[in-house]
Amino acid sequence: MGYKVVVAGATGNVGREMLNILAEREFPVDEIAALASRKSLGTEVSFGDKTLKTKDLETFDFTGWDIAFFAIGSDATKIYAPKAAASGCVVIDNSSLYRYDPQVPLVVPEVNAAAVDGYKAKMIIANPNCSTAQMVVALKPLHDRAKIKRVVVATYQSVSGTGKEAIDELWNQTKGLYVPGQEVAPKVYPKQIAFNVIPHIDVFLDDGSTKEEWKMVAETKKILDPAIKVTATCVRVPVFVGHSEAINIEFEEPLDWQEAQDILREAPGVMLVDKREAGGYITPIECVGDYATYISRVRDDSTIENGISLWCVSDNLRKGAALNAVQIAEVLGSRCLKKG
Repeated sequence: MGYKVVVAGATGNVGREMLNILAEREFPVDEIAALASRKSLGTEVSFGDKTLKTKDLETFDFTGWDIAFFAIGSDATKIYAPKAAASGCVVIDNSSLYRYDPQVPLVVPEVNAAAVDGYKAKMIIANPNCSTAQMVVALKPLHDRAKIKRVVVATYQSVSGTGKEAIDELWNQTKGLYVPGQEVAPKVYPKQIAFNVIPHIDVFLDDGSTKEEWKMVAETKKILDPAIKVTATCVRVPVFVGHSEAINIEFEEPLDWQEAQDILREAPGVMLVDKREAGGYITPIECVGDYATYISRVRDDSTIENGISLWCVSDNLRKGAALNAVQIAEVLGSRCLKKG
């Protein structure tokens, strides 16, 4: 006996990827419903070799459904997630709405799978920010060995993290630069994204950081360890899919680059590709469509007593969003719901 599964936001980038991954990983689905807003009603989406027609999120009755994946943004989630939860359907939410709620588990299965057990408080489990998810997968095995004191991270985040309109803007701006009269002014982003980088993701806060940077700090503490100090600079780059991160880590105990490599080579969810030669590392274009969080450029930091620097790359639509949500459902099923 399998699960009755709902995907809300099924026509968006993340929703479609959720459907793909549920099919790819053969999640035990007895029945599936694809939900969308009224303007996308009837749009067809793929689930394995099946085609689903989207149903209206506004009128959908969640009674009798087991798991609902939400990829619809915070405003809509605020309305519909409590309705689903009140009907006995467990919500796995990709928005930021519940991530910082102490009664809602924030889960990356390779890092804190047992936190799923706390889902009953609100019948909701939160999916972390895409940039946080891949980073904590890399940090967890190293933290277990040498205890992390401080992390300094600079991100290089693809436009797919913003959505389809941002992908279109990058594409159209790039083309427009070569065709006189077809130039495209910035609309999704405050500055041109084609052939540029923008050190601004989400809104600015009073301390000069952006909300994306704050999210990485708060979520790393909630998922991994509240004692870890984190500082982040989050940058949007002209890449369609795949987030990259340059991570500098300070440990309480000695750990050299060779042992760090050995640990990461065996770590769940991690793929180490680290040859000290031209091309002996992973770039975003090579990680698209893959499940792994890739690690390269592992090296000692001679400026601090126990320091390592590394390069981390992952498909943000997968591990950063849809894959992590499906992995949460797999853990929820095996630990709590016991179907399939």
